[in-house]
Amino acid sequence: QVQLVESGGGSVEAGGSLRLSCAVSGYIYSPKCMGWFRQAPGKEREGVATIETAAGGTYYADSVKGRFTISQNNAKNTVYLQMNSLKPEDTAMYYCAATSWYCTDDYARVVDFGYWGQGTQVTVSS
Repeated sequence: QVQLVESGGGSVEAGGSLRLSCAVSGYIYSPKCMGWFRQAPGKEREGVATIETAAGGTYYADSVKGRFTISQNNAKNTVYLQMNSLKPEDTAMYYCAATSWYCTDDYARVVDFGYWGQGTQVTVSS
């Protein structure tokens, strides 16, 4: 039973920071790629960042590049998203996701990820 559980969301003023965590569990769970997605009301879910679990290679959406950092712990059972210089446009429900496929270097698609967490809300005020 593979489970992804997000935490760390909350409300913050523009320019502030938040650190999201995704705890991964499952007896035979061994994802090759983990990612963060977000969905704002009335908008499609979009890829934010991914990390290759083996080599640590990362991908970032243009909208967050330079502000967000994705990482994982040494045991590779937790993935993080450090979010700095937050903007109101970053307000969304953030989801952790995993796939047995390797990451793609230049995009992250919802359809490529089969495992999802419940989401954690991030709200950035002006």
